[in-house]
Amino acid sequence: MQTIRVEGITRVEGHGRITIQLDDQGAVQDAHLHVLQFRGFEKFCEGRPFYEMPSLTARICGICPISHLLAGAKACDAVMGLRIPEAAEMLRRVVHLAQIVQSHALSFFHLSSPDFLAGWDADPSARNILGLAETHPDLAISGVRLRKWGQQVIELLGGRRIHTPWIVPGGVASPLTVAVRDEILSGIPEALAIAKRTLDFYKHRMEKLVDEVEVFANFPTMFMTIGRKDGNLCLYGSRRRHEGWLRFADADGNIVADNIHPRDYQEYIGESVDSSSYMKAPYYKPLGFPDGIYRVGPAARLNMARQCGTPLADEALNEFRQEYGEISQSSFQNHYARLIEILFALERMEQILLEHDILDSAPPAQTTPTAGTAPVGGDQSAPGPHGERRRELPHAP
Repeated sequence: MQTIRVEGITRVEGHGRITIQLDDQGAVQDAHLHVLQFRGFEKFCEGRPFYEMPSLTARICGICPISHLLAGAKACDAVMGLRIPEAAEMLRRVVHLAQIVQSHALSFFHLSSPDFLAGWDADPSARNILGLAETHPDLAISGVRLRKWGQQVIELLGGRRIHTPWIVPGGVASPLTVAVRDEILSGIPEALAIAKRTLDFYKHRMEKLVDEVEVFANFPTMFMTIGRKDGNLCLYGSRRRHEGWLRFADADGNIVADNIHPRDYQEYIGESVDSSSYMKAPYYKPLGFPDGIYRVGPAARLNMARQCGTPLADEALNEFRQEYGEISQSSFQNHYARLIEILFALERMEQILLEHDILDSAPPAQTTPTAGTAPVGGDQSAPGPHGERRRELPHAP
């Protein structure tokens, strides 16, 4: 028996290593991914004032703090029983779409493309964004510019690129100005051009990556995402628009559970713990572990979406499905899916910014509870309009 250890895994948020065990013939008998970094956010958030949650949870990740900021702020909205102003919700959506653009650009251009362009066996010193700048300078520059633009949008709206204090319980801290709106809109054409050019490049590159697609398709799983009433791609949940409910599908894309309120996630999602890692393995509770293992992310979202809902992204998704089928089990297709979601994010951002109420000058953060109630667990009152249980708040926070 031989043991191979890969120390210091890079390109992940945190620290990790891989252990591979080979038999006497050199065949893999077992393999483990060890995540060595203990985070503990669940514990050190306990006992803190609820309004600190957006700022605290943002620190979970320096690459995608906007996603955690929004989750924390929306939890605070629910605690206070608030329905935030329309303009504030749309601004939250815009900054989240900018986060999708910059995060997907980082993943595709900086972390992934050096591998499938330079080759898996290339010297690690050249298999990175700097090496890519020498062999594929146009692609490398495009990746830097696209990610930079996404971060600039976050900075324009939120005041800074990482851990912005702009997303707050009740909405956002300041309204959108005409100057900022126009500056963001002026950058969308170039960003779209980069996304379309990169997608065309990658589609041709896929002809050389057939083996990779197959290798990463050898473990069929369930999928989980958040859903919209019309079945289209959903990246942001909103009670106002009846979207954001949890949705599970089997390996063939058949929906097995739908319209699950996010607050009830513990009834459907369990977490398996491995003694060799601090990482938890979520699973669909009705099937147990490991049968209930599910995947999330770009490919899972597109697998479960009827369409994206914007012209360029819909065209790209239809072309992808014609080539690879309605449901893709290959994790390698996350690269393709990220490019489609970048198209969608840019198109949707432009649509929102051109809506007249995005410049609403009303106070962006609402502090009066809607009907004086807040969603809670337990049977403390009659169900609300969407089945949630509610209790009375004594007064506005």
